[in-house]
Amino acid sequence: MSEDPRQSLIARAEEQGVAFVNLQFTDILGMVKTVTIPVEELPDALDHGVWFDGSSIEGFARMVESDMYLVPDLASYTLIPWDQHEGLATARLICNIFTPDGKPFAGDPRHVLATVTRQAADLGYGFNVAPELEFFLFRRDEHGNNTPLPHDNAGYFDVSTDQATLIRRQMVRALRGMGIVTEAAHHEVAAGQHEIDLRVTEAVRAADNTVTTRVALKAIAQINGLYATFMPKPMASVNGNGMHVHQSLTDLVTGQNIFFDPDDAYGLSKVARQFIAGLLAHARGMCVILAPLVNSYKRLVPGFEAPIYISWGRTNRSALVRVPRITAGRHQSTRIELRCPDPSCNPYLAYAVMLAAGLDGVRRKLTLREAAEEDLFHIDPRARGMAMLPSSLGAALDALREDEVIQAALGANVYERFVDAKQLEWEGYRSYVSAWEVDRYLSIF
Repeated sequence: MSEDPRQSLIARAEEQGVAFVNLQFTDILGMVKTVTIPVEELPDALDHGVWFDGSSIEGFARMVESDMYLVPDLASYTLIPWDQHEGLATARLICNIFTPDGKPFAGDPRHVLATVTRQAADLGYGFNVAPELEFFLFRRDEHGNNTPLPHDNAGYFDVSTDQATLIRRQMVRALRGMGIVTEAAHHEVAAGQHEIDLRVTEAVRAADNTVTTRVALKAIAQINGLYATFMPKPMASVNGNGMHVHQSLTDLVTGQNIFFDPDDAYGLSKVARQFIAGLLAHARGMCVILAPLVNSYKRLVPGFEAPIYISWGRTNRSALVRVPRITAGRHQSTRIELRCPDPSCNPYLAYAVMLAAGLDGVRRKLTLREAAEEDLFHIDPRARGMAMLPSSLGAALDALREDEVIQAALGANVYERFVDAKQLEWEGYRSYVSAWEVDRYLSIF
């Protein structure tokens, strides 16, 4: 008789000397929410869940439907490496959210992604994701306030002037301690900017890992007296923070990479080309999910290695979708890279809409236009019929309102509440008078 997984987890926590357990989930904007329980309450939490007031969470519920409960995902259990104080060791469990009648809550971002991955599974596909997270490490001022002051003056892949080499190693070690495998960590182009790349895994776990990585990196930076920010464009004159997302489909029966075709010039199968065509067809509609802040659209401008034209290619890093070269004999690594997301997004929703867009291309057998391999910033792509990504949060919201496929992937609950929240953000920004405007106009007009 096999051991009860709940009892196995409880015994594991006891062996590790755990005193507290953080039950974690995200709101629709991707902000991490946590309720902490003493380890003595863990058996009851595993058996019956933990109730909470959903009306207090961004976009979750109205007052009349506020009660819901958290159900921990046992596979997500891990110690929190930086929170192991003597006698106060803390573990973490990621939770799914349910309504009082025992049904999954439609507004739970993790449920949204799980739903779309089941749709892919019905077609025989598994969806694999590997994000590359960029972030800045900034110093604090003498009062402890966060400031956009880079901690070093190093550049891309620099070593001798990179003051965060040790910090990045601490970050990688913390992630490894939580079961997250990193493939690379390095200094990025801008001063104080860094990148950590996560190994590919199935989409829901990849989203869990993305959220966990953001939390872990902030915690390790704080321990070292710095501040880690995933803000897309914290400084106007340098590259912003992107989150390039590598993705592929696998055959659930054979485990083979469905994107690979050795006879294609780009090594792409017909399904892969249809998937890319779906991403391009829905690029504008899903952009507000992938780049969700007012500030996101100050990253998506020419000259800073961020895409603005809806195109694809291999050598062209100004393209929206890039096809990385694959080492001979490693066709299982065939993948595509979407370059417009930034790390402020909710990864559950972001991976869900990417998959939905790609699957729509496969279902409708969309034709992929010719690749664009020239630098799009030095020609007029519009003369070649290339559309552009939205140039503002307001335009991105309008594009989402016109895309029924992306709306369906989100579900009515998340779609309505996400749009409401972002419309408020856009209206607040539009009415705000910035220092730039005062400096430019006050003394002239």
